[in-house]
Formats: sequence, structure tokens, C-alpha cells
Amino acid sequence: MTTRSNPTNADLPGTSHSNDADTVRTRVREGYAAIARADDAKAAGGSCCGPAGGCGVRTDASELAREIGYSPEEIALLPEGANMGLSCGNPAAIASLKTGEVVLDLGSGGGFDCFLIGPKVGPTGRAIGVDMTPEMLAKARRNTESYRRRTGLDNVEFRLGEIENLPVADASVDVVISNCVLNLSPDKPRVWREIARVLKPGGRVAISDLALQRPLPASVRASVEALVGCVAGAVLIEEVDRAMRDAGLIHVQLVPKSEYVKTLENFEDPLYAKIAAELPAGTKASDYVTSLDIQAKKGGVRSKCC
Repeated sequence: MTTRSNPTNADLPGTSHSNDADTVRTRVREGYAAIARADDAKAAGGSCCGPAGGCGVRTDASELAREIGYSPEEIALLPEGANMGLSCGNPAAIASLKTGEVVLDLGSGGGFDCFLIGPKVGPTGRAIGVDMTPEMLAKARRNTESYRRRTGLDNVEFRLGEIENLPVADASVDVVISNCVLNLSPDKPRVWREIARVLKPGGRVAISDLALQRPLPASVRASVEALVGCVAGAVLIEEVDRAMRDAGLIHVQLVPKSEYVKTLENFEDPLYAKIAAELPAGTKASDYVTSLDIQAKKGGVRSKCC
């Protein structure tokens, strides 16, 4: 596998070169493995970037979760260590979840959203998390026992895999969610095709991610720290829209929400301070980067017989 100490734009998501895509995945996997290890060692948690890549100490993970829409009651019910401050929105809040549904979480990390979704879909439903980082997967699986004790439910599972190659059967999922993960993929159109593949006819998408309102300077896009921090790999909102429609999804809704990035700016987040230093005078990170609520459906009619 080809690696470079100074990444260029060719190394970033969207490239068509498999070696470069492998390089991105390796850097992301290493970054999030470091976050999992640091959290396990009781290091300070953080925003999407966390403690990896020299990002420094971040705002309290619970405080950030409250700022982006999670209730104190939800946060209090989580297993210890499930919330590492890696979210940029609350996808379950826009998913309109129902009892008995099967929900797939792309890039599930320590299980944060899966553990909140489980009680919403109940004992006849299921929450399935997929993550490509073994350290994150191990953390989520350890947290599962605490979830079972607290809720009395056994409806959450975690699978190792890449979101470009989901370990999930065709047309087997009612809802796909994700929280600040799709921007990390080196092949976003393929992710959207995979989402369409695993959704049942009439199934739904409810995703929170980071996207761009205008192109970032090359110096920011070349930063490994900003890549792991969910910024360098983000694409323009119109690119998200095009990839979703090309995958066959319908009723696409994209709602920018500036609160997340502005919150991190107000908290003097180290990563966003570094990004701001690379931007043209008179601009700030929130002029470029936004949290994005993403909703859509898969066409077709859901069978009522079985």
C-alpha cells in the first residue's frame, strides 16, 4: 500500500485510485483506533476529531451532545464510554423510528446511537452497528452488556466492516442512520449505492454529517488531522445531493445546521482554530463547513404480507 507523509488532495475521499483510497482508510482507521484507546485510558474525549492527530483537549462529550440535540435523559442512559463526543447531529431525532424496525448505523463507533435506538425500536426491532475499526468494535461490544442490564433488551449488535462494503443483506433494513461518518469515506457514491442496496423498498435514510457550503483551501484538504476530524473529506452539499439521487434514492432532503460548527468555534476547539488560521482573512470555519441533516427514501412499495 502506498503511503505518503504529506497527503495531497489525491489522497482524500472521492479519489478513483484504489491505493489512495486504501491510504485514506488506513489513516482514518488509525486515527479512530487512537481515539478508542485514549478514551479507554480515560483521556479527554472530543468532537469528531477527538484526541487523535494532535487535536488536543476538547469540550466535554456530554456538553457537546446536549448542544447538538441529545437530551440529558438520553445521555444518562448510555453505557459508560459510549459517548466519545464524535457526533455532529442527532440522526435518531429525524428518523421517526417505530417499534419493530431494523436500523443500521454506519460507523457506529462505541455504540452511542445504537444504544439510544435500541429502546425506540423495542424487543421486536434491531439496531445493527457497522464500524471498520477493531478497537471501536471491541469497545461497542463491551458496552453491550451494560446496555442489556440497563434496558433488559438484547436487540443491539455490532459488525466489523467498511461502509463501502456493508456486511448486510440486500433489502433487509428499514432505516439507515449515520453520525459524522460518511465524510470519512474515500468513495462516497459507493456508500450511497450500498445504502440503497440494504434498504427495504420504502426504507428511510436519516443521517447527520458534515458538508461544505463552499470549497476549502487546499492546505486544509491536505491535512490528515482535518481528515480524521471529518472536515477535509467533506464534499459540497450539491455533491451529496447528486450522489444520493444517482444511487436511486428519492425524496432527498438536505438541511444545513450551522450550530455544530459554531459551537466548536465558540468552545475554541483546537482543530477549528487551526482550520481558521488557514482560511482567507475575514472568514471562519462555519462559512465553509456545516452539519447537514440528510433524509431520503428508497423507492418501491413495502410488502405487507410478511
